[in-house]
Amino acid sequence: MSKKVFVGMSGGVDSSVTAALLKEQGYDVTGVYMKNWSQDLPGFTCPWKEDYQDAKRVAVQLGIDFKMYDFEKEYRDKVVDYMVDGYKAGYTPNPDIMCNQEVKFKLFLEAALADGADMIATGHYARIQDGSLLVGVDGNKDQSYFLYRVTEDALTKSLMPIGELEKPAVRELAKKFGLATADKKDSQGICFVGKVGIKDFLLAELGVQEHGAIVDQHGRAIGEHDGALFYTIGQRHGLDVGGGLPYYVVGKDMSKNEVYVTTELNDERLWRRELELTSLHWINGVPALGALKVRTRYRAPLVDCELMISGDKAVLKLAEDIRAITPGQSAVIYDGDRCLGGGIVI
Repeated sequence: MSKKVFVGMSGGVDSSVTAALLKEQGYDVTGVYMKNWSQDLPGFTCPWKEDYQDAKRVAVQLGIDFKMYDFEKEYRDKVVDYMVDGYKAGYTPNPDIMCNQEVKFKLFLEAALADGADMIATGHYARIQDGSLLVGVDGNKDQSYFLYRVTEDALTKSLMPIGELEKPAVRELAKKFGLATADKKDSQGICFVGKVGIKDFLLAELGVQEHGAIVDQHGRAIGEHDGALFYTIGQRHGLDVGGGLPYYVVGKDMSKNEVYVTTELNDERLWRRELELTSLHWINGVPALGALKVRTRYRAPLVDCELMISGDKAVLKLAEDIRAITPGQSAVIYDGDRCLGGGIVI
């Protein structure tokens, strides 16, 4: 009897092709739309209904069962509140990573298994091999960075078939299969609110913020910000301090409500050669210490590093200075093609 696989179908081309490939490979496929967010925001309509209909349309085309799981309450608790709380504390959290950890490879997996599935599948550009996570074949689209907090146990029950493909090939397959989503554009913006920018979302969640001073490298107040939580390390746009050389954000003090900037690209506050990580997660157990590689943001180049672990924290010594490392973001560690895990930068 063929294995029952529940495919997380978002209404996009990647998950549509995932479902089509698995059906072609002989799996007993059921499509599942995860309803994680449905709230409209000022000036923006949440696209969930359109995405749901697109996913359902593809399921009908493929002749597979289709259902919806409503995770909206849990998503709010585990992903949205985590993100909002992080920004309020002055960090720059990554909701996509938390979504994978808490929703797709935990809630969805548990619900699917309880519902009769043997495995789940997603449209991620990454590969799974014997419970390990490997980078996707398409280096430009590889999503292992966002998956580093998934457990080995979850990976043994998951499939990611398009991780073996490059994006243009996925588009071609969508056309070959005649899928309704073949020409649908990839979604942009925050994972759960479509085209809404993070600032608009935080304003809708938290309201107008208290203004405060923008302070330059000489300690002079040179302008006013509209809420320190909106600014990230390395940012140069949206500062509204005119004239002369561009300014870059190098820090902020949430208690003083100040944002610190510099015009000097070699300002030591813009560069780091050593990172401290907390909230460590290792996919296949604590790795052997020593020479590895690290990625400090999605699509950033891999940098040689040396890993040292002390209790629930780790220190990474980098082979070169990296610009604009942002507290709250993730540093993800690799050994060749294998993603080992990582932690949150502090």
